[in-house]
Amino acid sequence: MMETAPTLDTERLRLRSLILEDAADIQRLAGDRDIASQMLHVPHPYEDGMAEEWIRDCWQTNEKGKTLILAITRRTDGNFIGIIGCGLYREHEKADLFYWIGKPYWNLGYATEAAKVVIAYCFEVLKLNRIQAGRFTGNPASGQVLEKVGMRYEGCHRQSIKKWGNFEDLMVYGILKTDFNLAAPNK
Repeated sequence: MMETAPTLDTERLRLRSLILEDAADIQRLAGDRDIASQMLHVPHPYEDGMAEEWIRDCWQTNEKGKTLILAITRRTDGNFIGIIGCGLYREHEKADLFYWIGKPYWNLGYATEAAKVVIAYCFEVLKLNRIQAGRFTGNPASGQVLEKVGMRYEGCHRQSIKKWGNFEDLMVYGILKTDFNLAAPNK
């Protein structure tokens, strides 16, 4: 296993560095059309070998400090259930948060739990000032997650993303370190 990221634990989850053994789960879970349709950089169909290549790319960008990309696993059984990460812009002290959870694990609060610990890590350890995230209009559940972790809806970037030949609106959310610090007693 190549250690390129911290291990972060929550009550039910362990967020850890990606390993090549995650590739089959990534291909199977992210390859679901419902997942891929809501993610900018997830291909569909998810071809053999793509996950291994993506994992190696993540190792490199994590090592260079450009990203923080983690596997989301359940602590009870170690099952891989999704991905969470940030594109890091250190010169601006900000990050773009992204995540996906495999369909068998939807509606169990895993995305919220993972996002909370990653946001805390970004503010407390990486000393960032802002974390932002976007979602397509067709993914209101992601907006609920972002609001639950303290992000505020900041606006709509109309037809900002072209996905599979169609222009998609991007709903933008953000949280500042000051917002996070004010909510600290409720973490």
